[in-house]
Amino acid sequence: MSTPETSRFVRLRVELVLEVDDAEAVTGAALARIAEDDEMPGTERAHAEDAVTEDTAEALAYLVDPFDLVGDVPGIELQQASWSSELIDYDPDAPDWDLGEDDDGDDGDDGEDGEESPVR
Repeated sequence: MSTPETSRFVRLRVELVLEVDDAEAVTGAALARIAEDDEMPGTERAHAEDAVTEDTAEALAYLVDPFDLVGDVPGIELQQASWSSELIDYDPDAPDWDLGEDDDGDDGDDGEDGEESPVR
C-alpha cells in the first residue's frame, strides 16, 4: 500500500504595515548595514546608498531579511525569498483596507457568516 506524496515545499506569505516614526534612524541603520557588507562591490554600494537615502521604504527593505524570520526554524531550508516595500496611504478604518487580501483571492475567511477569523 502506498501513501500519496505531498509537496515538501511551503509558501509562507507575510504582509506587514509598519509606521515609520524616525525616517532618519531607518536610513542610518540601512547605511550602516550597507557599510558593513564587505562583499558588496563599490558601484553597487554607491547605488544602494543613493537608494536608501532617497526612499525610506527602500531603506527598510535593506534592513528586513526573510532569512532572519526562518533561519533558526528546525527542519527547514529556505529555498527562495523575495520581498519589497513601498510607501502607502494607510487607514485601518477604511472599508477597502483588508490585510487578509492576497493575490489568489483567499480572504482569510474561515467562517460561513462573512466574519473574518481574529488574529491569534
